[in-house]
Amino acid sequence: MFDKYCNEIEKLNSFEKEDILNKKFELFSKNNMKIYYAPHNEIINEKAKVFIVGITPGWTQTSIAYKTAHEGLINKLNHEVIKKECKRNSRFAGSMRKNLIEMLDDLNLNKKLHLNSCLDLFENQDELIHTTSMIPYPIFVNNKNYTGSSPKILDSEILRNYLKNYFYKEVEKLPNTLIIPLGKAVEEVLELMISENLIKREQCLLGFPHPSGANGHRKKQFEENKENLLKIIDEYLN
Repeated sequence: MFDKYCNEIEKLNSFEKEDILNKKFELFSKNNMKIYYAPHNEIINEKAKVFIVGITPGWTQTSIAYKTAHEGLINKLNHEVIKKECKRNSRFAGSMRKNLIEMLDDLNLNKKLHLNSCLDLFENQDELIHTTSMIPYPIFVNNKNYTGSSPKILDSEILRNYLKNYFYKEVEKLPNTLIIPLGKAVEEVLELMISENLIKREQCLLGFPHPSGANGHRKKQFEENKENLLKIIDEYLN
């Protein structure tokens, strides 16, 4: 959909919420839920060995993606190049990326991939990684980032449609990757897909904590599940 929205993105001269979260970029609105366009989940890296999956882009990622797209459009870059830059700059941006890298290094994923650190996945070795959100566009409920509940993805017709039309198709193109779900809402969907024989349980790092700084149970959950997480990585990426 980038071509549809690129002219409006190029016109932006400010990137506050009111500049982006408005009718111009709105994809869906019902009751207290709104979904908006964002330009950073429109490419798939089919060479990836690791597939990290969030619920939906938050405001931080969304604003970075818009700024990146605007800059690329002003500089007359190729649209495919812009979309890659949007993904590279915005994927799990902020403290979440730092926490994610720390946990993955602690699970020796960097060694399995012959990297110094999983930081490289977000920098000079990003051909090894694909990142996405189950719902590719940012969702806001009562004007706040959607957290995967109220409603749950699987309880919402519109969210299930997005899931089938976007995420399921991405999974088809990445059949043998190690899938790392960020949070219980993502795990619930993966469990459904396992039951549907669309993915294998052994390729899913189930029990991996959501890396958000707002997840107060992150460190405890990580320590409780660490032994099993190490085993999954070791056996799947042998």
